[in-house]
Amino acid sequence: MEDQNQQQLIALVTGANQGVGNEIAKALAANGYIVYMGSRKPENGESAAAAIGVQARAVQLDVTREESIRAAIAKITKEYGRLDLLVNNAGISHGGTAPLSPEKMMATGRAVNVSLDEVRTVWETNVFGVIAVTQAALPLLRRSPAARIVNVSSGLGSLTWISDPECWAREHFGIVYAASKTALNAVTLAFALELEKEGIKVNATSPGYTATALNNFQGTDSLEVGSREPIRVALETDGPTGGFTGPRGKLPW
Repeated sequence: MEDQNQQQLIALVTGANQGVGNEIAKALAANGYIVYMGSRKPENGESAAAAIGVQARAVQLDVTREESIRAAIAKITKEYGRLDLLVNNAGISHGGTAPLSPEKMMATGRAVNVSLDEVRTVWETNVFGVIAVTQAALPLLRRSPAARIVNVSSGLGSLTWISDPECWAREHFGIVYAASKTALNAVTLAFALELEKEGIKVNATSPGYTATALNNFQGTDSLEVGSREPIRVALETDGPTGGFTGPRGKLPW
């Protein structure tokens, strides 16, 4: 690799063609990163990267397909040979393709009537996909002098918060999406504990209730507001590891 490549900060953001992932990619590019923007559909990734400019690189990445993950990592390996930051942002809220309101998602996502196929579909992306991408990216992250991993989670994943009788979001906790974020938090902590000895930091962050395709744009916070904390955590090079934060600060597991 050329000397300039060794000085250049390199990031991979999954699900970066829209929503919070796209905002994170924009911020990273504006702060000097070369950003690989993962997108299941190549054309969506190309359009999103073109809108950001020369710092952005589109890469086809379906986090549920091993061959897609391998190809994306191989591309980064060939072009830069290192990864300083991995942002696991890709996520889905239900197993269908058409947007659904939070009310409709909860109608079929409760423990008493949920479809296991629906659970498997969402967890394949939100949980297993994060594990798969992180494991595949580790050889590249280990070549960075200060590697970081950021997992985009949700306050809904906080069992401490949800179990509080005063929590306004209790009615939104289901086995499909919300519990997938609880599992993601556990995955985050497991990686953080394991990688701390190698100096690789791993954190989870929640955008809050942001208006995105995940909730059919019914969130109460704008995309700009909701992206602030994930962007802050993604850009933070001297922060802690094993943390879980949201728009108002530290969140309980």
